[in-house]
Amino acid sequence: MTEEAKNWYQSAKFKWMTAMAVVWIVVDQVTKIWVVNNIRYRTEEIQVIDGFFSIVHAQNRGAAMGMLNDFEYRMGVFAVFTVVALGVLWNMYREIPAHDKFQGAALGLVLSGAIGNAIDRIDKQSVTDFLRVYTENPKIKPTLIAWFGTAEWPSFNVADAAICIGLGLFIWHFAFLQEDEDDLEPAPPEKPVEI
Repeated sequence: MTEEAKNWYQSAKFKWMTAMAVVWIVVDQVTKIWVVNNIRYRTEEIQVIDGFFSIVHAQNRGAAMGMLNDFEYRMGVFAVFTVVALGVLWNMYREIPAHDKFQGAALGLVLSGAIGNAIDRIDKQSVTDFLRVYTENPKIKPTLIAWFGTAEWPSFNVADAAICIGLGLFIWHFAFLQEDEDDLEPAPPEKPVEI
């Protein structure tokens, strides 16, 4: 076994992944507990930015945007999806170089979101959503309603945001930060010129 394999927990990627995951799981759970204890379900709203952003209390029994909300076997589907997602994350973790803090942090964000929402589903078979983004702008609202049927993004939580930000960081890394593998390969040796 290599020295690197023995000290996997000392790698930069592990430290950054773990720190991000722990911090954002705690933030996610604390904010959800606060919302459940302080905002009446579906009846109360705290305006943060008038006409654009507020804090609400919603319980989503389904997946993203309420999909599978009334599906009888949704908890089984979510359990399988979570196990598969954790397997994918584990495989991604193994492929990240030990010194890569950026991808470690991105992976920690995605992991925190998966675990944060899984905690909710195990605890109460629904996920607490509370971040509401919408528009009351008379120039934009009719167009959004005509195109999408609503002028409001489905409410979400810190775990959802962490997953999106983590995936965005991975896309950013692969699009702009990762060195082109072709540039890393050594050029083939030149053939000697025969005279």
